[in-house]
Amino acid sequence: MKKELIYMIYVLTIFGFIIFIGTYYFSNDHKKKSYRLTTLFEKKISNYSNDLMILDGDTENIIEYIENNLNKNKKKYFFWDLLFKNEK
Repeated sequence: MKKELIYMIYVLTIFGFIIFIGTYYFSNDHKKKSYRLTTLFEKKISNYSNDLMILDGDTENIIEYIENNLNKNKKKYFFWDLLFKNEK
């Protein structure tokens, strides 16, 4: 009898906890507070982004394109041909 009573108390506390959390989470008061916080954070982010310093880019014309035709005596290898030659 005691075991069943203890289990019943455990189950009731768990369900009560879930019900209280659900009613608070879905209440209008909580929705208003969360909306106010998100708008406050958005305002802070926009203020900080307006105050940020923008650096000029110095990475123009860094890449040098090299022609591969400089050494014309170099033998061209084909991957599949190399595989088939090794099988024989």
